[in-house]
Formats: sequence, C-alpha cells, structure tokens
Amino acid sequence: MIEIFMPKAGMDMQEGTLIRWLKNIGDEVEKDEPIMEIETDKITMEAEAPGSGIFLSKLVDDGAVVPVLTVI
Repeated sequence: MIEIFMPKAGMDMQEGTLIRWLKNIGDEVEKDEPIMEIETDKITMEAEAPGSGIFLSKLVDDGAVVPVLTVI
C-alpha cells in the first residue's frame, strides 16, 4: 500500500488546501499521474501519484486545510 501525503511545495510551506481530488475511490492510478489539486499561500498546483495501483480511500475531503506531510 502506498500512502499519499500533503506535499511540501516550498521551504516555508506549513500547510496546504486540498482543492479537489482528481480521482475517485476505485479508480486505477498510474505513477506520476495528477491525483489532486492543492493550493498554498503562493500557488495552486496538481500533485502526482507516488505509485501505481487502485485508489482505495480519501482521508481528507475537498477544501480541507492540511499540514504538510500529513497522510491524506
């Protein structure tokens, strides 16, 4: 099982907002495929899957503010 973390997009980044998931539970995911959109105090960006497999769960809902490196 591969865990997905809130990425740290800069040295000063402490938290990010998960704007929306791009995948649904049960979807196939390929490594490096965009799986979510996040927003920091400076940018909005897509974050990529760390590995391939089936998307099993969402621990954080769209719109949540999450500390960096938290499993989401």
